Amino acid sequence: MKALYDLTPFTLLDFPDIPATIFWFAGCNLRCSYCYNPDIVLGVAHIDEATALSFLYKRIGLLEGVVLSGGEATLYPNLLPFCRSIKALGYKIKLDTNAMRPDVIQTLLNESLLDYVALDYKAPASEMSRICGGGSEYRFWESFYLLQKHTVDFEVRTTFHPDLLDEAQIISMADTLVQKGYTRPFYVQLFRDGTRTLGNLPSSRHAIDYLLLERYVTLRT
Repeated sequence: MKALYDLTPFTLLDFPDIPATIFWFAGCNLRCSYCYNPDIVLGVAHIDEATALSFLYKRIGLLEGVVLSGGEATLYPNLLPFCRSIKALGYKIKLDTNAMRPDVIQTLLNESLLDYVALDYKAPASEMSRICGGGSEYRFWESFYLLQKHTVDFEVRTTFHPDLLDEAQIISMADTLVQKGYTRPFYVQLFRDGTRTLGNLPSSRHAIDYLLLERYVTLRT
């Protein structure tokens, strides 16, 4: 079955502390205007599982992890057996997810197939439709609570474009996480001007108050 739009053979940035590859899954159930991967979100898969697993087999001893990204990996109907095959080769798995499929996350956790999860906290509930074309903050929190109760390591992150969210909203999101018992870093990924996005966003027009944000969150560029 064709699973991937593309793969990145090597990264030291996307899976904490280990060398990894990135598997980019085609398609997504959101349409975030700041998304850097419009070709992947709107594209179709053309790399099958056998090709991806063959790639991993040849790199046993060179790579240690696989990042499932996209797009949205949890939409892939064969994700569970695919992850089993990846783990059978001895790799750790990191899932990058918009958290809209808590049922899939629960299934993967039940089989101990995940070693790290990055949850995208897209926006406050009132802004989800405007920024992401839909989505449910309830589903985000359902996924969040699953991970809070589990032993798997995870992080929460947000992409910050100051024309879409302001500093007060980011700080409010950080405060909400703390109120819900989150004690890990909240990573704010600063929007990179000059990159084509799903919503064809213009360059940011506003300066960011870094000192104010740093009091509440960990910045990641």
